[in-house]
Amino acid sequence: QVQLVESGGGLVQPGGSLRLSCAASGSIYRIYNMGWYRQAPGKERELVASITRGGDTNYADSVKGRFTISRDNAKNTVFLQMNSLKPEDTAVYCCNADVWAAPGRRTYWGQGTQVTVSS
Repeated sequence: QVQLVESGGGLVQPGGSLRLSCAASGSIYRIYNMGWYRQAPGKERELVASITRGGDTNYADSVKGRFTISRDNAKNTVFLQMNSLKPEDTAVYCCNADVWAAPGRRTYWGQGTQVTVSS
């Protein structure tokens, strides 16, 4: 069984920074695309950033220039460095991963971590 566990969320003032981590564990053969999504109260879930196994990245327009996604393939971990945070970045952030594991290949999700940007 594959599990994704996020860490690094919390409360930060506007203009501050946070770094999220998401580690995958289990009987994993290979992880393909990984990504971060967020969902604010009353809003639909949106893609924040994604990264291929080779390191190609994609960002939502709202976070370009402020957020950086990266990964460590050896540790099955994806990161999201968030700088210049704004109140509108407040949301539950979840990671996902396209994983080839013992049961087969499918997308897995983490449980989410709360990010609150407020003074």
